Amino acid sequence: MENQVLSIRGMTCAACAKRIEKTVTKLSGVGQASVNLASEKLFIEYNDTVNLDMIKEAVTKIGYEVVEKTASSKTDTVDEDRKRKQKEIKTLWTKFIISAVFALPLLYIAMAPMITWVRLPFPDALDPMNYPLIYALVELILVIPVICVGYKFYTIGYKSLIQRSPNMDSLIAIGTSAAVLYSLYNTWQITNGNFNAVDALYYETAGVIITLILLGKSLEAVSKGRTSEAIKKLMGLAPKTAIIIYQGIEKEIPIDEVEIGDIIIVKPGSKIPVDGTVIDGYTAIDESMLTGESMPVDKKSGDTVYAASLNTTGIIQFRAEKIGSDTALAQIIKLVEDAQGSKAPIAHLADVVSGYFVPIVCAIAVIAGIAWYIGTRDLEFALTIFISVLVIACPCALGLATPTAIMVGTGKGAENGILIKGGEALETAHKINTIVFDKTGTITEGKPTVTDILTTQGILADNLLQITASAENSSEHPLGQAIVQGAKDKGLEILKVNNFESLTGRGIEASIDGRIILAGNRKLMEERGISLAELEDDSDRLAEEGKTPMYIAINEKLAGIVAVADVVKKSSKAAIESLHKMGIEVAMITGDNKKTAAAIAKQVGIDRVLAEVLPQDKSNEVKKLQNEGRKVAMVGDGINDAPALAQADIGIAIGSGTDVAIESADIVLMHSDLMDVPAAIELSKKTIYNIRQNLFWAFGYNTVGIPVAAGVLHLFGGPLLNPIIGAAAMSLSSVSVLTNALRLRKFKPTYGERKVRE
Repeated sequence: MENQVLSIRGMTCAACAKRIEKTVTKLSGVGQASVNLASEKLFIEYNDTVNLDMIKEAVTKIGYEVVEKTASSKTDTVDEDRKRKQKEIKTLWTKFIISAVFALPLLYIAMAPMITWVRLPFPDALDPMNYPLIYALVELILVIPVICVGYKFYTIGYKSLIQRSPNMDSLIAIGTSAAVLYSLYNTWQITNGNFNAVDALYYETAGVIITLILLGKSLEAVSKGRTSEAIKKLMGLAPKTAIIIYQGIEKEIPIDEVEIGDIIIVKPGSKIPVDGTVIDGYTAIDESMLTGESMPVDKKSGDTVYAASLNTTGIIQFRAEKIGSDTALAQIIKLVEDAQGSKAPIAHLADVVSGYFVPIVCAIAVIAGIAWYIGTRDLEFALTIFISVLVIACPCALGLATPTAIMVGTGKGAENGILIKGGEALETAHKINTIVFDKTGTITEGKPTVTDILTTQGILADNLLQITASAENSSEHPLGQAIVQGAKDKGLEILKVNNFESLTGRGIEASIDGRIILAGNRKLMEERGISLAELEDDSDRLAEEGKTPMYIAINEKLAGIVAVADVVKKSSKAAIESLHKMGIEVAMITGDNKKTAAAIAKQVGIDRVLAEVLPQDKSNEVKKLQNEGRKVAMVGDGINDAPALAQADIGIAIGSGTDVAIESADIVLMHSDLMDVPAAIELSKKTIYNIRQNLFWAFGYNTVGIPVAAGVLHLFGGPLLNPIIGAAAMSLSSVSVLTNALRLRKFKPTYGERKVRE
């Protein structure tokens, strides 16, 4: 089976995505087809019995466009896709502005004469009572540009209707067409002397609906335009060139020309170009861009190095073993792409219902019109019934129900430092019942800090810290730098050091005021014959707490221990307690050993610990939880978290994390405060409840209004619904939906009292 990804244009809702999937899977030889509506991509799996051209033809045949790749490289393709989306966004905004320019005066002209309790400025020459024809023609002239700008609603909507696959565009097309056609009919009535027909003009209904829908489409396009940024940033991590040893001399070549077996030299401050094994030299490499772990890893001959990681201290030579798509970075990129592709688009209720709603409304309108014509032999009366049904079924409230609540909800989130990337994330977050936190940089601060100072020989803690920091001041090792920073934070003076020596893989040796200072690990102390018995129990306790003990000896005698660890954030425990109150299970995932992970988990109250997890396996751990039937959110900050963020039902990135994590996530916490995680979940729940209320009102008006418009009450001697009342009911439904959505502006997180931050 072969896998392929195609870019699709022309989709407007979940119904379109489902239609493409259904069409493609019908082809013999196609195993799976999944459409990601947000990224506008079709992920397909097929065998030799079908070719790509046949798949493209099938998609084109049902009215969608397959975008051909013309760029030479994958990075160029991403750039090309980004430019295309930016052009699409610009086009939609332009259309919205043009339609608004004509729709606003149209709305004013239509509504001003009807408002009797306050006298609004209005030209006498347009007075509908005195100059009804001029009034009607001005409205017609104003609505024509709006219809022209929104022509795609009609071409796509009616085409989908003809192909028996109606979508939201079909609803928009029918509703606005009914309003315009009925208004044209009444304009013609005015020309024939029936001046009362001026009260039955609904040009503004069509104009305002199209303008509002264009606004929604523009905002949706902006959200979709960001989908390729994560992949682009990942690709940009690897260096463009590599320095190889060729015939005994250094030669810089493009990264694409590196071959397996090449000897590559990497100097301090440079990135590792490809994966390989060190053959000469010693250094510390910052792998946080891939592993998420903050402390650089010591590398010597025989150790593995990874593309895009940063060489911090020494010069090394290594043999290239994995290049191109085989590197760890390339695998992470692929995982992100696969995870994004596996996400099924959220089926919006309005889109699903519209598939049934449109044909039902049309059928009711036609049946009611014919029935009343047969019963009354009055064509105008029957036409009024037909138009009334269509006008009251106008999709304005239905179209506004979801986007208005989402717009207010996401806006309120932004006020609280919670950036939610579009409606899909907001809709999914309320279902979350399991949250997985990355450890380093998420639950913890992400940088080593001095946590404990234990002394012997009657030495004061500050004196030991001062001596150790002075000795480590010439070291570039991150643990040593953490101790130096700890001394500076306490205002301790850094003493003059003589005869500094770095002891590879063990620690350092220095001379201060005639005293020989040793600072390093257990191996260094054992080599020098220094007994650790006095602090053995304390050392074991520190290790169990997830801390790294550094032993300090003065003149060949143990002086104490300075412990360094990545400390837990102040907000972590409170955030996890809040999530427990919401009934959400909390897990922690890390590459650290089980003992260290368990120590951190105990401090903050984690329910489940996933330790010693390799970077490429984090997304698999998320998938395992999903296979248990759980709705999973992933919270992280490193590039290694990107595949898991994409795989999770909701990816939540810490704002202080890497750009790639932020781009891969659905929600970004700009304050880097974990208290914002329960706040984001709560905001989602409130918004979804609001959306359900909106949809209830939107459908409620239609459920009650359509039978009345069809003349059910009139049949029993009751009133007949005039199209004017139908339009008023439609407007009222829109107002109620908007008013209800605006209530979200009063949202305050129950768990969002940032006492820790303050």
